[in-house]
This record gives sequence, structure tokens and C-alpha cells, in this order.
Amino acid sequence: MKQLLIDAERIRSLEIQGASNVAINAIDFLSNYATRLKCENVKVCFEKLYEAQEILINTRPTEPAMKNGLKFIMNKLEQEKDSIIAEYISDIIEKYKNVYLNILQSSKKRIAEIGARRFPLQGQKFVVMTHCHSSLVSGILLEAKKQEKDFKVINTETQPRLQGRKTSQELLNAGIEIIHVVDSAMRWAVKHYQVDIIIIGADSITSEGTIINKIGSRLLALVAHEEHVPFYVASPLLKYNPETNLGILETIEMRDPKEIWEDPPEGITILNPAFETVSRRYIDGLITEAGIFASSHVPNYFAKTYPEMV
Repeated sequence: MKQLLIDAERIRSLEIQGASNVAINAIDFLSNYATRLKCENVKVCFEKLYEAQEILINTRPTEPAMKNGLKFIMNKLEQEKDSIIAEYISDIIEKYKNVYLNILQSSKKRIAEIGARRFPLQGQKFVVMTHCHSSLVSGILLEAKKQEKDFKVINTETQPRLQGRKTSQELLNAGIEIIHVVDSAMRWAVKHYQVDIIIIGADSITSEGTIINKIGSRLLALVAHEEHVPFYVASPLLKYNPETNLGILETIEMRDPKEIWEDPPEGITILNPAFETVSRRYIDGLITEAGIFASSHVPNYFAKTYPEMV
């Protein structure tokens, strides 16, 4: 358990970033924990595994891809519970961990292919804008580059952790023209560079089609609405939170104020919300492994694509 708590802290402290990376690492941590378990019987093993699942889920309240992955593994275990031998539980978890990883990777590849189709053919210049860092959005941009489509990207620095720099470096390394701006220059950049399309990622999707993403995402959506720029969200269906269909509200994670001001004067209250919502009314389309559609249709597509996770 001690090692699991150390691993969980890596997620909580943001050493591990990005919804997909968090999901991949969390299920890996559960699998590694299972290999270290010494249980007298299957019942005790399940109790300890559910405890570990809860610890990992509580590291980041706004990460459905992680929650869905952990629940996928535990649901599969439950289905085989009557025939499981305690000493082989880790092997079964490893098997289903790899199944979930394959689902994530194949969905990412599919999203990149679908998203790149939104870019015009070769010879037509195109300006794309994004916010923060999303491996899904980067995948789309890298796929479009691979197809030799002509475009440049504007991205934001993304305060206070500056994740936008990761996006800039990643795209620069791939030979993509990149323009990096401060968050407060969003509207200026859209107008000045005549942005053709905006694509952001998502950390979570609710049953109503609202997406939750890095703070600043709603501001960019409002700019897109004001300037009549198509606004898309790239996300696997696995970031849908089925619990929101039962009335449970997604929580907005509040992070350490020291990320904003290390040593502030006494008497100042500093708030550091990590995420914010973007209403479905501002989203032109959700780019998923099942295609592009209105974000309000996510529950139906999720149930059809991943019935075992409903």
C-alpha cells in the first residue's frame, strides 16, 4: 500500500499530466499493486483492490477516463469472481489492463484520422488554434502534418502551469509552424490571425453534453462564438462520466494557490480552479472515435460503443 500511495501522489501532484496519461498510469499502478498483494483469499483481495481503486480515483476528481478504466478492470474481475484463484488475480488484472490500453490507443488513432479530415486539402492555408495540452489534439495536428496539409497553429501558454509550452515544443519538433500567446491574448489572436478552426481537448464530458477542460476553455469558446469560428472538442468517449446521467455533478478541482503566487502577502485570498465548463451550445462538434457529432449525443454513443462500461 505504501508504494501505491507514492504512485497516487504522482497523479495528485500533477507530475503525471493529461487525461489519457493519468488513465494509463492509474490502471498501471493498480496492476502493479495487485502483483504485490498477498491475500489469504479472494474476498480479502477484492477488498484491498477496491480500496486501491478508491485511492486512485480520489487523486483527480475530474478524470473519467481514469475512473472508467479502473471500473472496467474491476467489473471484469467481478464477472470472473467465482472462478478466480487469489494468486492469479494480478494476471487477470494485467490482461484487462492491456485490453483497456488497446481501447485507448485505438480510439486516439481513430480520432486523429477523423479530426484531420476537418483540415482542407493541400495548397489551402489554414489557421488552427488550441488551448493547454491535449494528446488528442496534438494527434490530430500531427496526422494533418503527416498528410502534408498546409496549416499553422496558435496556442496559449495556459497559466498557471504553462502546459501550452508542451504543446508548442511537441508541434515545433514535428516541423509545424507555431505561434505562442498569453491566455489573455486569445481574442486578439483569433481576430489578428483570422483563425479558421479551434480545437481543444476535454477532461470530462457530462450527460448533458457539457465538457470540462482546462480553465480558459470557456473564454476561448466565447471568443469563437463571437467571431463565428468553428469550435470543436477532441475527446474519446471514455471521458464521458456515466454518473452524471444519475444526477451526480462533476466537481471542479481547486489546486494549490502556490501555483499562482508562491509567497503572497497576508490577507489575500487566492483561488486556483483547474478546470471550467463549456456548454454544448458553444460546441460545433465533438470529435470522437465514433465520429463527429453534437456533444449532447455522447450518452447514446458511449452506450453503443462501450456497453460493458455502462
